[in-house]
Amino acid sequence: MQEVVQARGHEHVSAEHASTFELTSDDYLTPAGDCILGIEADRVPADFDADFVDACQSHDATIVVTLEVGDHTERIEGRGHPDLSFENERSGVGRTSDYVDDRTVVVGANKAAGDLDRDLVEALAAGEAVTMTLTVE
Repeated sequence: MQEVVQARGHEHVSAEHASTFELTSDDYLTPAGDCILGIEADRVPADFDADFVDACQSHDATIVVTLEVGDHTERIEGRGHPDLSFENERSGVGRTSDYVDDRTVVVGANKAAGDLDRDLVEALAAGEAVTMTLTVE
């Protein structure tokens, strides 16, 4: 099962955060948003299919996040959690920790914003489009 989110980069994308990454539907980004990879996301967690949400609500679920920016691709692996609600109407956050709130789309991720390929980050900072595909196994 998959969910796909389209967004775009922004000049303030720095991708320096050590424990999270995020796409937001907001149309702006300040330099303080060091986990945000893209803005103007066309979908948010509240839009995700109920069957996808159900599949993610297990400690045994593997969630793979694929980020595609131009000719750059990054794969992030994490897991589900029974408390994932996918209710947020603004943004989706991936976390290396087990912390869960209504923005969380994956926990235990093996990468955060600060771990991403710097060429991919530069492309986002140049305003390129990003496609985030979440696949639950």
